[in-house]
This record gives sequence, C-alpha cells and structure tokens, in this order.
Amino acid sequence: MVSQEQRRRQLAREKFLRQQQRRTDARRKARVRNSVIASVLAVVVIGSVALYTTDVLKGDDDTKQNAGAEVTPSASAPSKAPDPCEKPAEGKVKTATWKKEPELTVDKSAKYTMKLATTCGDIDIALKASAAPHTVNSFDFLAGKGYFDHSKCHRLTTNGIYVLQCGDPTGTGTGGPGYTIPDENLKDKSLKANTYPAGTVAMANTGQKHTGGSQFFLVYQDSQLPPSYTPFGTVSESGMEVLKKIADAGESTGAGDGAPNATVVIDKATVTKS
Repeated sequence: MVSQEQRRRQLAREKFLRQQQRRTDARRKARVRNSVIASVLAVVVIGSVALYTTDVLKGDDDTKQNAGAEVTPSASAPSKAPDPCEKPAEGKVKTATWKKEPELTVDKSAKYTMKLATTCGDIDIALKASAAPHTVNSFDFLAGKGYFDHSKCHRLTTNGIYVLQCGDPTGTGTGGPGYTIPDENLKDKSLKANTYPAGTVAMANTGQKHTGGSQFFLVYQDSQLPPSYTPFGTVSESGMEVLKKIADAGESTGAGDGAPNATVVIDKATVTKS
C-alpha cells in the first residue's frame, strides 16, 4: 500500500512535470501569436499600425502580469518572511538567443567551476565536464556572454521536491537561449532510488528528451524525481548555506511552489577552467 507521504511526493513530481509541459506550450503559443501579429502589421495602414502596436504592447504587459499572478501572493496569502538578501546590482538582463548549440570546445579532462554571485551570497558549483560536456560547454558559453547576469531565480519549491530554479532571463519560466542541448549523465552514481540528493545542480526541461536550454535547478534538500534531468554540478558547502537561507524565507504562494520570497538575482555568473 502506498503511504500518504509517498502519494504526496508522487503528486508533487507529477505537478512538476505538468508545469514544465505547460511552459513548453506557452512558448509555442507565443511564437504563433508573434507570427500573426507580424502578418497583421504588414498590411494595415500607418495610423492603425500605431494604435494597434500600442494595444499589442499593453496586451503583452498584461500577459506578463497574468503569468506572474501564479507566483504573486494574494491578499489572503500568509505574510512573507523577511527578505534575507541584498538589492540587485545595477544592470539589465540580456535577451540574445542563438539558433544552435555552441561548438563543443570544453576540455573534458579539465576542472570547471561556476560561481553564481547572487544577491543572497555566492554559490560555487563544481561542474562535471567529463560526464556532461554539452551541458558544461553551454554554460561556459552562456556565462561568457553575460546571459545569466541580472536574471532572477524565479521558482522555489518547498513541498514534495526542494529546488531553486534559475536560468531564465525573462523570469517567467518560459525563456531559453534559442537552442536545446542533449540529456547527459542520467546514470550518475549520485542518483539513487529516483532521488536527486541535496547539492545537485541539474537541468530543467519540458518533460521531453533532449529539451534542456538554459534553465537549471539547485537541490537544497533530497528530492525524489525521475532520472530525467541532467545532473551537471555540485554545490559547495558555503553555497548550500546560501540555498538554505533562500529556502527558509519561503515562497510567495504559501502552497509550496512559487517565486522565492527572497530577492534572488544572479548579479554575475562566471565559469572558470582549472
């Protein structure tokens, strides 16, 4: 017989996968919508273009606000814990995308580390270049382009699975670099009994194979998940203390899955080879 705890974890995992799929559908719908708008703008008169463009921009803003409504506390939501983090550094996120995965230039025999200098403290990550070369290569490329700089970690889960999700410059959970990378290292020896241990850094995806982009999650407490998410790094001990601080502040919905109450912004991401 399945215990209540096992059932709760199963439901949490299913919810996680459904949300990943919804985000994929949202990206697809956005592309279709943008294509329709472009066609309309090509044939309307100049005066109508100006008025229509104004309405479209307003509609996009409303869409973003509605997307954020899922993670914005309502009037009846529990009060937030104090924000333990600092104000973000000045700067804007970059919106560049690329049509294909960068050329594989990572040295599989070398050691790579990634430092996330966040508003809540530095999170150092030892990267697994030999086991996940495409993933590490992509992060080396994106970090070098400043892709992660000034981006928010947009999701914190505190029920069933325990992860902080980052890597989307749009902050909506639907953004990406324009290309995908293959799944790797899914038989990592650290993944036992469908559990991603605390300290694991792994790729988010849409629920389908080989759909990783730039979004990743950091596990701050052992979490039961199917081995479908590329594990490509391990958080340092000091980095785990930062994650604990973020987790202790909770998330915005009170339901266990929403935006972090803490102001978690990656001021600067760097990848170093040694």
